[in-house]
Amino acid sequence: MAGTLYVVATPLGNLGDLSPRAAETLRQVAVVAAEDTRHTRPLLAHVGAGAELVSWHAHSAERDRERLLRLLTTGHDIALVTDAGTPAVSDPGAALVAAARARDVPVVTIPGPTAVAAALAVSGLHADRYVFLGFLPRKGSERRRLLDMVAHSEWTVVLFEAPNRLAELLDDLALACGDERPAAVARELTKVFEETRTGTLRGLAGYYATAPARGEVTVVVAGTGRPRGREERPDPQAEARRLLAEGLSRKDVVDRLVVETGISRNSAYRLVNEL
Repeated sequence: MAGTLYVVATPLGNLGDLSPRAAETLRQVAVVAAEDTRHTRPLLAHVGAGAELVSWHAHSAERDRERLLRLLTTGHDIALVTDAGTPAVSDPGAALVAAARARDVPVVTIPGPTAVAAALAVSGLHADRYVFLGFLPRKGSERRRLLDMVAHSEWTVVLFEAPNRLAELLDDLALACGDERPAAVARELTKVFEETRTGTLRGLAGYYATAPARGEVTVVVAGTGRPRGREERPDPQAEARRLLAEGLSRKDVVDRLVVETGISRNSAYRLVNEL
């Protein structure tokens, strides 16, 4: 009989949040597949687990996956964990789960902490329906497309971001969604220096531009509260003239044109300079 792949949620930071079932699973399995073994080793020591600890991350080779699958198909149980929270949510664990299912290996969830739900719960924003977009691309058309999706989402949107890029993300979100869109930034959830700051996107962008964030960051952005219409995108030239007339800098006009009209940044620069 095949072994079982257990998808085990681990604490975001506070070890007290590890469930008794998760601790017992980690003690019983033969192998623990971890995103960062250095991060997971203290957790295994904390619960008294003697399982073999192996690495499974976004850059793992195909041979690493095959080794884990071979262990599963020959009857060994494996626990999949990530550095913090629930594996396979904006996490490379999803690939291992898919591969295990393709081999008819049983997959069982051991639920627990997740930064998405934790941040929504303390944000004060509507959470009956929400969209999770994980980490946005750092630049390019896909980043612009997803910023536009956030801007027009009927529902609350949850994002992850690295602390050193938080201010830039908030600034881009303010340009896309409007300065006054309500939002929340939750960082270091469950840890000693946990902080959730709420306000407008522009206000939060200004704050974190002068007080750089540290630790794990989750951003929650309010939705529009209405379905996205089928409105036409504004004419780039007319929109550029309007924004310049409002007194925006050329750089800000370029940023707005990229998000609001969908033209490339080079085209936006050329258009603004011609005006």
